[in-house]
Amino acid sequence: METSIGQPNFISILFFGIFVFFTLMVTYWAAKKTKTAAEYYAAGRSVTGFQNGMALAGDYMSAASFLGIAGMVSLKGYDGMIYATGWLVGWPALMFLIAEPLRNLGKFTFADVVAFRLKQTPIRIAGAIGGILVLLAYTIAQMVGSGTLIKLMFGVPYEASCIMVGCVMLCYVLFGGMLATTWVQIIKACLLLFGVTLLLLLGLSKFGFNPGNVYGAVQDLPKVGADMLKPGGLVTSPLDAISLGLALMLGLLGLPHILMRFFTVPDAREARKSVAYATTFIGYFYCIIPVIGFMAAVLVGRDLITKVDKGGNMAALLFAELLGGTPFMGFMAAVAFATILAVVAGLTLAAASAMSHDIFVSVFRKGKASEAEQVKVARIAVIIFGIVAIGLGILFKGQNVAFMVGLAFAIAASGNFPALFMSIIWRKFTTGGAVASILIGSISATVFIILSPTVWVDIFHFKTAIFPLKNPAVISMTLSFVSGIVVSLIAPDKEAEQKFEDEKLRTYLGVGAE
Repeated sequence: METSIGQPNFISILFFGIFVFFTLMVTYWAAKKTKTAAEYYAAGRSVTGFQNGMALAGDYMSAASFLGIAGMVSLKGYDGMIYATGWLVGWPALMFLIAEPLRNLGKFTFADVVAFRLKQTPIRIAGAIGGILVLLAYTIAQMVGSGTLIKLMFGVPYEASCIMVGCVMLCYVLFGGMLATTWVQIIKACLLLFGVTLLLLLGLSKFGFNPGNVYGAVQDLPKVGADMLKPGGLVTSPLDAISLGLALMLGLLGLPHILMRFFTVPDAREARKSVAYATTFIGYFYCIIPVIGFMAAVLVGRDLITKVDKGGNMAALLFAELLGGTPFMGFMAAVAFATILAVVAGLTLAAASAMSHDIFVSVFRKGKASEAEQVKVARIAVIIFGIVAIGLGILFKGQNVAFMVGLAFAIAASGNFPALFMSIIWRKFTTGGAVASILIGSISATVFIILSPTVWVDIFHFKTAIFPLKNPAVISMTLSFVSGIVVSLIAPDKEAEQKFEDEKLRTYLGVGAE
């Protein structure tokens, strides 16, 4: 088939323009309601469980999921589905382990929860470092996806595309805060679910609405058919598979921009409801995406997919173009772009809250800062993070975005999750243990990623990697738990132990929750 990807596309520009105009109007409306720190960071705790569930789904169903998994399945086959299932199964764990304690103990960031009965300053600094490392890794993936998309939609150079995305996203977060970000994510979730459902139905119509026929056609593909339906195309070592699965499942429980959403609802009951709604929407989405990837491999062809983008990120858009021509491809491209904008806005807000609430307000000002000051510092932090995100997006040009998000999950699972989990359930957990757990987990995961085949061989072009695993979570998460436990047992903290009873009351009964 011939493709118009790579030439400026009037339809996608039109849809994109409508989306940006509409969401900027939402931002203008939200900006008039955003004055205090609670309104800026947590939408004044006024979001309902259903709205937050939709926004959580919008935050989580990123372009990395839509473009990256479809591309990975179309090129690597069965193993690409590890990402779809891994990203889904963390949600029940989030609901039963973290959602309620998080809402009852926290204020604006996950460091509020870890620091609840421990010493504030060291926890805040460590939490901000761990959180920002995760957010930077996640943001890189979104920026790479957006740069590739806009380059292909508008014919604009990749670097200019990254700058354009950064500027629109800064408008949402600078002026509208969490309220604007929430509604942008809700709008985007509705568009994305509608778009992938339509793509699935149009695709299945070519196979008699029988998924069995899809897999039969995959098996008949020349050269690669049978291998596409077997494990081992992407992850060849069992240890690598376990490590990737752990990262995808438990990384969710340490993602700052997802955890931050639980502070927008009025109470723990709404927090639990929002996870139930989010799991429903996300489960539906992740059941569809691998099927779209397999159909793209059959109908579009792997040769064209790799010719347009070697990472496979354009497979879903090529499939949309095949089924519905340039107009449908334009619509799906605009949806994918809306996805990136919404997710990057959420990531930037989480980074700003770590820099302003955890570092400036809690560490430098010891909690004594006016509302106006807090919001001003948050907006400065947004600009700093936005500039860094644009720079890193340009630097990491050409990587598969689903794969890169997997690395962000490894850092979250290794640094933030162990400390958050132990602070909630373990009486003997201490400040030293929390700091060791966050820093050793986050930094070891980051270092191992740099020394792994993913970066050391694929990006730096050395012949062999120093660290053998592609995803380090199984090692770095173990280091994080062990260091947190050992440091806490070597230097006990009686005061933190005594406060554990107060923490339990607030965790499970919500007594004194903000």
